[in-house]
Amino acid sequence: MELIEAIRSRRSVKKFDPTHELSDAEVRHIIRCASLAPTSFNMQNWQFVAVRDKSQKEALCKAAWNQEQVKDAAMVLVFAGDLKAYEDTSRTLRDAPDELRPMFDGMIKKFYTDNESLNLQEACRSAGFAGQNVMLAARDMGYDTCAMIGFDPKGVAAVLSLPDHLPALLMITLGRASEPARARWGLLDYEEVLSLDKYDSRGITGPVEG
Repeated sequence: MELIEAIRSRRSVKKFDPTHELSDAEVRHIIRCASLAPTSFNMQNWQFVAVRDKSQKEALCKAAWNQEQVKDAAMVLVFAGDLKAYEDTSRTLRDAPDELRPMFDGMIKKFYTDNESLNLQEACRSAGFAGQNVMLAARDMGYDTCAMIGFDPKGVAAVLSLPDHLPALLMITLGRASEPARARWGLLDYEEVLSLDKYDSRGITGPVEG
């Protein structure tokens, strides 16, 4: 599938075929695509939990206020932000040139140590980038997805045994749609979302076509 078509056709699907399953090879491909998303200083400040087990999906469904797509999708992918990723750079800088590792290690420690707010913001950004990669990769594979924040983070953490420094930030259900998504409700016009060079300079106008 062409990239632009994947972007255009990606929709939030709520109804999935509960009999469909994903192979290990497909999970590997999806996580590889997620892992190629950018992160600050290459920190890769995330952990992915791929849930395919029926009982685990049912438990997650309860933590997601009984939204059926969580138990019916072939896989639920939970994105946890690693709030301590800055503490050990030996993993993420292991392939960096020898002469650059000390410099980047020092920069990372100085920037993120004792800054809880920044670490959470950074983890949210990273999860968002990775999530978009996953949804577009899924479309390329012929699958559908639904990105979700409608869940109890503490409940999800309990189901998945996530420690406190790995909060659940995003959940994506993925599988084969059993019903199409609702018709798109419409996009804001260019002049409602786009400024040129400075805020509220509206030089491009007209509808944004989906």
